[in-house]
Amino acid sequence: MTTAVIIDAIRTPAGKGKSGGQLSGIHPAALLSTVLSALIERNDLDPALVDDVIGGCVGQAGEQALNITRNAVLGAGFPESVPATTVDRQCGSSQQAAHFAAQGVIAGAYDVVIACGVESMSRVPMGTAVMGRDAHGPGIAARYPEGLVNQGIAAEIITARWRLDRTGLDEFAARSHALAAAADFSAEIVPVAVTGEDGSTTVAATDETVRAGTTVAGLAGLRPAFRSDEAARRFPEIGWNITAGNSSPLTDGASAVLITSEKTANALGLRPRARFRGFAVAGSDPVLMLTGVVPASRKLLDRTGLAIDDVDACEVNEAFAPVPLVWQHELGADPDRVNPRGGAIALGHPLGGSGTRLLTSLLHHLENTGGRYGLQTMCEAGGMANATLIERL
Repeated sequence: MTTAVIIDAIRTPAGKGKSGGQLSGIHPAALLSTVLSALIERNDLDPALVDDVIGGCVGQAGEQALNITRNAVLGAGFPESVPATTVDRQCGSSQQAAHFAAQGVIAGAYDVVIACGVESMSRVPMGTAVMGRDAHGPGIAARYPEGLVNQGIAAEIITARWRLDRTGLDEFAARSHALAAAADFSAEIVPVAVTGEDGSTTVAATDETVRAGTTVAGLAGLRPAFRSDEAARRFPEIGWNITAGNSSPLTDGASAVLITSEKTANALGLRPRARFRGFAVAGSDPVLMLTGVVPASRKLLDRTGLAIDDVDACEVNEAFAPVPLVWQHELGADPDRVNPRGGAIALGHPLGGSGTRLLTSLLHHLENTGGRYGLQTMCEAGGMANATLIERL
């Protein structure tokens, strides 16, 4: 069977996803073009050899509409012959892009392919594509008559059901910032030049979302972010522990991964850094929404024949602190192997760009520590999750 390998993985720094954030002045297509261009340049690769570019983006509206991945490919100067498509599996969009890319290589459909993702939450805010309309349709209303909830409420529900407390959530959030502040991400970050309205240029080279001085005491003073009278009536068991401090912030960012067959890498003189060992995707309760990481990871481990203790590092997206806490409890994972360089609470969660961001960080951590296996999983709106296993070479 053809082996799919990772040649390189890079990302932009995280920018606060609001007006004035360090990446808010750059068009999202240009943001994605930045990592695509860098990926080609870093590997001295003829872009005409790229069979396809598969990108993830959640807010496919406004400046992120009309197949943003194709616009970014052309904006990066790739030949017109290089196609591109944009996929949406909510927060796992670019992780799914990596699955599709690697599976295409394994199937023999691609020799060279790029998986990537982008989200500019400052320029295309969450919900822009919906704009007050019913995106679920009558079938969902009939099946779930009490209605679905937003992800913040879902995080509150699983916090209550797994009997997590506010202190534990805040301790995990403070850990995320401390680990991210201590880590060196320079090998994976591509600096981004941003031109301001006055014509001046600034260069963003570090993550704007990391707060090195975060403490549990400071987080304890934050108010619950998602409490409403309606939610309190519907879910009386909720203790209201989810805050802006133990959730991922709104973020701008992009990331990209160069994937080839092992045979093609050897022919082009490229060095494979890891191979894909397994993929899984799972559906879960769309009200709880965030728990799909558990069945997806179990399915992945069953398929690959590995136990969780065989995995050297795990990247579990920190959409909210209870997600990785529930995951590590249910999988019996060593907490020290979970998000060892911090996660989205500190590093940000640029939705469509997060999947390949996690893959980038996972690869670099395995290389820095000599680990062999890395597992990545991501909860997704609508009750889904992706899980990926890579092996460092």
